[in-house]
Amino acid sequence: MSVDKYEVVIGCEIHCQLLTKTKAFCACENRYGGMPDTRVCPVCLGLPGAMPRVSKGYVELGAVAGLALNCNIAEFTKFDRKHYFYPDLAKGYQITQYDLPLCYDGYVDLPFNHLPQEQRPGGEKYRAENFIGENCDIDGKYRRVRVERIHLEEDVGKSLHLEGSHSYIDYNRCGTPLIEIVTKPDISSPDEAALFMQTVQEILRYVGVTKGNLEEGNMRCDANINLTVWENGKKYHTPISEIKNLNSFRAIKDACTYEIQRQLNEFETNRQEFNPGFKNTMGWDEAKGQTVIQRTKNSFVDYRFVVEPDIKPFTVSKEVVEAAKNKVGELPEAKRVRFKKEYGLSDFDVETLTSSRELSLWFEEAASKSKDSKKVANWILAELLAVLNEKDMTIQQLEITPLHIASLVDFIHDGKISSKQAKEVFAEMLVSSSMPAEIIKARGMEQVSDTAAIEAFVDEVLKENPKAVEDFKSGKTNVLGWLTGQVMKKSGGKANPASATALVKAKLSTL
Repeated sequence: MSVDKYEVVIGCEIHCQLLTKTKAFCACENRYGGMPDTRVCPVCLGLPGAMPRVSKGYVELGAVAGLALNCNIAEFTKFDRKHYFYPDLAKGYQITQYDLPLCYDGYVDLPFNHLPQEQRPGGEKYRAENFIGENCDIDGKYRRVRVERIHLEEDVGKSLHLEGSHSYIDYNRCGTPLIEIVTKPDISSPDEAALFMQTVQEILRYVGVTKGNLEEGNMRCDANINLTVWENGKKYHTPISEIKNLNSFRAIKDACTYEIQRQLNEFETNRQEFNPGFKNTMGWDEAKGQTVIQRTKNSFVDYRFVVEPDIKPFTVSKEVVEAAKNKVGELPEAKRVRFKKEYGLSDFDVETLTSSRELSLWFEEAASKSKDSKKVANWILAELLAVLNEKDMTIQQLEITPLHIASLVDFIHDGKISSKQAKEVFAEMLVSSSMPAEIIKARGMEQVSDTAAIEAFVDEVLKENPKAVEDFKSGKTNVLGWLTGQVMKKSGGKANPASATALVKAKLSTL
């Protein structure tokens, strides 16, 4: 017997550290790295008698994250204790949220154009019936993944497995504020799983909730995956595997791809089927390119959840929710759609200009102050970003403002300086932070657009170069460019090139 067909079912759990100043339940600094065990206190170490206290900023950022992912915010919520033992869990339990999470019933829309062609509508691997979630295909443009909940919890310490027979634990990370984003099993391919995490990272960075640095462990993903298999007209489900702590988009895609084939082979050889009380916990061995079983659960672990006795249940005020809404603002995908419509930009242009909230706002301010928003976009994309990349700077570190670029573009638009001159002005702006008008005036660069003045230069050039005029009359039209160059030279480069070309051509046609 052999499998007729199969479909992939994936649900993701993303753990994301928040950008609060302090840890979740104490005043220790919330920061990555540093000397081990130097940013700890009795509260985050769980010492007897230490009393946790909820950071207001923690709840507020959690609400921002929830609203950014289209969730409802609970009016009433609480913390719970989740008991389990690992060496890096100092207290022997984790403060988390169980049955009353802060955020619930949200969704994330994944743009189809970021998926392989065969997985988009009309593609060979696209089937609407694959989509488990409600309204998953949004106008043929988006794939909707439902978010079941986002709950608050604290991070644990970090185990350091060094060479030799010893392991060490750095407790600096204990108590770091986390949110856990739990999806419905709406994801149907490894590419979608990677795109989901990438989209969540982009959104949460955009609203200032997290650094989202995967290398530092700011975001980690657990992927729950199994298969729906059809064999001889009968439908089966394989056991669920939870692949833990995936910390790159490549890892998510590769681990899920490998696990799909492993589960398919296991089904065909051992006839393993889904059991609600059985689950594989897997790790991802990147060097070997394969998932490895860490443990199996014959029944779901009893975490002995209890209400956290040291933290009272609390209400989330309307003021907190409104402030969170204001902080979310317009999200990246909505901004991309609007930029394309308002400014006539390409997909590549809007993807780049919305790569960070700061850059998108910088562009919009410059565009609003210029006569040519498309040219503003071109200057930012081609010139400004090249400088930022070369100097490893962010847009916030620039000494020049959006008005500098808007003004420079307007000088080009009005024909007062050439594109070549504009690059010289741009280079000077970066050094001195002077406005374009000051630099152009100081260097005497402003072009002559007065027709009478340019015509005088043209007359002189034609008079001084009779052979070139005769060549033109005899059909050597390429001499037109040379004569225009002579006009530009005689004017000291100040003549408007378009006007000079037009006048040379008009004069030659009358001779």
